[in-house]
Amino acid sequence: MSPKKGPQKIVKKKIVSKRRGDVSEKDSTIPGEFERASLAADFIFSRTPLRPQIALVLGSGLGPFADEFTSAMKIPYAEIPYFPRSTAIGHAGKLVVGKVGAVPVAGMQGRVHLYEGYSAKQVVFPIRVFARMGVKAVILTNAAGGIKREFTQGRLVVISDHINLQGVNPLTGPNDERFGLRFHDMTNAYDKRFREIAVGEGNRLGIGMYEGVYAALPGPSYETSAEIRYLRTIGADLVGMSTVPEVIAARHSGLPVLGISCVTNAAAGILDQPLNHVEVLETAERVKGQFINLLKAVIPRIAEEIR
Repeated sequence: MSPKKGPQKIVKKKIVSKRRGDVSEKDSTIPGEFERASLAADFIFSRTPLRPQIALVLGSGLGPFADEFTSAMKIPYAEIPYFPRSTAIGHAGKLVVGKVGAVPVAGMQGRVHLYEGYSAKQVVFPIRVFARMGVKAVILTNAAGGIKREFTQGRLVVISDHINLQGVNPLTGPNDERFGLRFHDMTNAYDKRFREIAVGEGNRLGIGMYEGVYAALPGPSYETSAEIRYLRTIGADLVGMSTVPEVIAARHSGLPVLGISCVTNAAAGILDQPLNHVEVLETAERVKGQFINLLKAVIPRIAEEIR
């Protein structure tokens, strides 16, 4: 006869964190990434009757587009279970669920970055949540430095491809096939049809759209002139500190992506002047009208494509 077992003690590994989104250290009571994303999605659905078709990540200074949504519900990131919080200037840290025309959308007013101390998996957690919410497409926007000389300050550029120089990949580690396959194709990371729509609508609006290759570095320091010369040599037209991890996670989950960069400054060495974040925010404010008009034109067209 085996001896009776008393109540089993739950053993937890120590976790030290002041941020709700920080689950980087192991804790036996913390659910896995898929379950965390599901819980966050359920929480968002408890706050709004809308079921977004398209999700947007609005980069530095570009968050005001979400203020244009109708039937909108704003949810601070701090209230969403496991959601990481933005700390960078120009990132309001709110999820806005509403409509653009007749299209239900979810818009992030700001993102999180590797340079804030988040892991790659934490950076892409919102994309995992959007996948669990059932969105059908993702639009990612950012502020970028212009490497190609035609990409002058204030220009909007559709991202055609990217170069990942951040040294990390959000898919490193065990793969959860409920999100997607371990080895997924990135040949057409940025949907060709979406790019055609964005360029066409931009030109129709008189914006004058181009396409370009985006290089992602970890930041937060800006690039040196030598690094910009190197990036130009390997085929980069734009440079920034975000977007690429989110694209990888979106494609892993089978979501088509449109990427748009707002060229907020010339990259280091292009002009004889220092770089600063104030200039980034000022330029984003200056092109806000064009940016809003472009997205208002593009979103209904993408909604037609994903039906």
